[in-house]
Amino acid sequence: MIAPLIYLESTIPSYLVARVSKDHILRGQQEATRKWWQENREDGQWFVSAFVEAEVARGHPDAAKKRLEAIAGLPRLDIAPKVLALSEAFLASGLIPAKAAMDAYHIAIAAFHEMEILLTWNCTHIHNIAITRRVEAICTREGYSCPVICTPFDLLET
Repeated sequence: MIAPLIYLESTIPSYLVARVSKDHILRGQQEATRKWWQENREDGQWFVSAFVEAEVARGHPDAAKKRLEAIAGLPRLDIAPKVLALSEAFLASGLIPAKAAMDAYHIAIAAFHEMEILLTWNCTHIHNIAITRRVEAICTREGYSCPVICTPFDLLET
């Protein structure tokens, strides 16, 4: 079996190394992320981008260092002009607001580089069933295949 190409959006390294949350839902998401990371390290080809690196580098320096260390060594996808053009199509559609432009960049870079999976915990503008079909339609219209957008819960084997 060929290992799937997986783009790790910035919430994945963030949840991976964050202090355990007191919130039950967030803690479950953190646990799922850690379990998926540990159990599936060899089951896919994982990628990040400069967008991910920029986001995980923000915040408290110690936390940022842990996030950056988590993704160190993972291949980085190039930001081609067509990535920016595709992200502009998402933004122009109104599906993703300008204040969340980075979310459009994540989807665009994953689609442009033919990732099979975009892994995220961002359920506001990325893994959102209310917009997913329209994001897929924009990808298709622009000549790309939209990756499957999911969370680590979706990839854990029972």
